[in-house]
Amino acid sequence: MCPYLLSTLFTTGEATDRVNPSCSRDFNAHALLSMENLIYIITVPLSTSIILANLVIILGISCNRQLHNTPNYFFLSLLVADLCTGVALPFIPLMGLNRELSFGSCLVVHIFPNFLFLAFLSNLVMVHYERYICIVNPLHYNTLWMHRNFSLALLIVWTPPLLFASLPAFGWNNWSGPDWNNCCESTQTLPPLSNCSANLTSCCSYKRVFPNAFIYLEVYGLVLPAILFIAGMTGRVLWITRGQMKDICRLHRSVERGNQASDQEQRLNLRYTRCVVAVSLTFLACWVPYLIYMHVSIAFLIIDTKGRSITNIVLSCTGIGSMAVVPMVLGLANKQYTQPAFKLLRKFRDRWRAQGSEEAAI
Repeated sequence: MCPYLLSTLFTTGEATDRVNPSCSRDFNAHALLSMENLIYIITVPLSTSIILANLVIILGISCNRQLHNTPNYFFLSLLVADLCTGVALPFIPLMGLNRELSFGSCLVVHIFPNFLFLAFLSNLVMVHYERYICIVNPLHYNTLWMHRNFSLALLIVWTPPLLFASLPAFGWNNWSGPDWNNCCESTQTLPPLSNCSANLTSCCSYKRVFPNAFIYLEVYGLVLPAILFIAGMTGRVLWITRGQMKDICRLHRSVERGNQASDQEQRLNLRYTRCVVAVSLTFLACWVPYLIYMHVSIAFLIIDTKGRSITNIVLSCTGIGSMAVVPMVLGLANKQYTQPAFKLLRKFRDRWRAQGSEEAAI
């Protein structure tokens, strides 16, 4: 389901050494620190790339007045959601570690990342739908409700994710259930407090915040249908593009009165092939890892595993990061979005070369 929540299925665990409690606490603390370092090593470079790329594209849209229109405003909203996801990315897999937190803090560290992820997915669906309608029904494109009521459309893509992610705060949680043993031992080397209650804290685990029914509803009722909807719209656009290209080639042949494919037709076919390959590779690189990660996580949830695995941690981090790269691919592929950044870099390069020439002349 949500990236931070499913990562918890890979990173939770209990101490296996029951003979010596002191050694068990030392082992748990060392293992926890090692997992945190591994998560930071994987996610920090991904997070930095996502943040910088989104800032470049946001700057490009802001600086070009020709891009100040409704479709780019939707894409700007997606970039903001992706930027927030990039900021939270290093902390998302950490949600799987049982920690000593108060009830309010535990809800915040679980609900807020889930809201960011759902808002990102909702914005992504809206952007794909808006561009899909532009291609499928171009004559009625400017009369769409989302263009006439942009504020309402923006409210729709941000409010429902917030409401759904906040359901555990309104009572749909397992906080009143039994506590988990050795939760506080995994986060400190001192003897554990009785239920961590001496400092008004208790064991914070995703199992206490999200019931299984909530997880299944989010995965199979929201996340998976949204991904399939995006894939269906993309496939439909490619199919329509293929049909239009065939019509263009047919008209070209009728004008040229020839049966053999001309150089222009070959170039069109080559361009279409490149487009299909690019879309396929993007889907394989960005969505397939996340889909694998999501279903493996559900399998771990069903069998209720408690084992730690470096492979599982790597899978969770890369799955979340690959999903967040989708808006970067859409934005960096448009030269209008990146042109201001290239101009700025060109100015810095010219200025640096000019300073080097002056110093050499002196």
